Amino acid sequence: MILCCGECLIDMLPRESAAGEPAFAPYSGGAVFNTAIALGRLGAPAGFFGGLSTDLFGQILEDALRKSRVDARPSARSDRPTTLAFVTLTGGHAQYAFYDENTAGRMLTEDDLPDLGPEVTALFFGGISLVSEPAGDTYAALAAREAGKRPIMVDPNVRPGFIRDEVRYRARLTGMLGVADIVKVSDEDMAWLNVTPESLIAGGTSLVLVTRGAEGVDAIGPSGALHVDARPAQVVDTVGAGDTFNAGLLAGLSRDGLLTRENLRNAPLDAVRPAVELGTRAASVTVSRAGANPPWEAEL
Repeated sequence: MILCCGECLIDMLPRESAAGEPAFAPYSGGAVFNTAIALGRLGAPAGFFGGLSTDLFGQILEDALRKSRVDARPSARSDRPTTLAFVTLTGGHAQYAFYDENTAGRMLTEDDLPDLGPEVTALFFGGISLVSEPAGDTYAALAAREAGKRPIMVDPNVRPGFIRDEVRYRARLTGMLGVADIVKVSDEDMAWLNVTPESLIAGGTSLVLVTRGAEGVDAIGPSGALHVDARPAQVVDTVGAGDTFNAGLLAGLSRDGLLTRENLRNAPLDAVRPAVELGTRAASVTVSRAGANPPWEAEL
């Protein structure tokens, strides 16, 4: 099972009632949650670890995970509220108002960490779950605890607007990148973090993916680099595209027997090409429809 560790939340999207009144509709979301959903839909054994509320919004999230064949049993439950993100559109641009204080996700502590058995074959971390405390420190502790035992993938997906304590956040990411076997970054991530694929590889990472939107993906390993073009798509929006790519990559590596620390380090770089292509193919479906709606395996 590939265990996705991080945030889940409810996006409250603007709508209009039958009477013409402004309203909001709840949709499940969160970057790590989306990756777990995409993994399950692609047929990979997927699990989710995060802070899940027992409130009505938490039930929406649990139902979504179950319907996409994701095992949520490792998650920590509490009666704290679910994180809500209210979205408003101004001139076509989305603005977010987050309600995250004392929520089930944010208040996750090291006491909530699960014991992982041999069924957990890899861990994925990322998203805004690495920003807020104490949850961010909890995920960092889990990555440090499991480092060297099973492959770890990190997608920092840096959102400067969310950062409140830059010094602690940078230190947290530096530590997690230092134990990661797979790292996915954008040019913006690398500039903010002041890293390069070469510096990550020199620090012990086995595979670095640099995503460049419509220009495709560069995969870099100790033995060199390769490029995979993006799949042509009629873009509706890009919500969840990167999360779906992460899932496709991990699903492909698992399918091809490469999702072990030894194989990631020693396999020829061209062996990962099919997994990268699965990631780009899955992401091209996600961008062709509204919202974070990853494809099922049969759709590919």
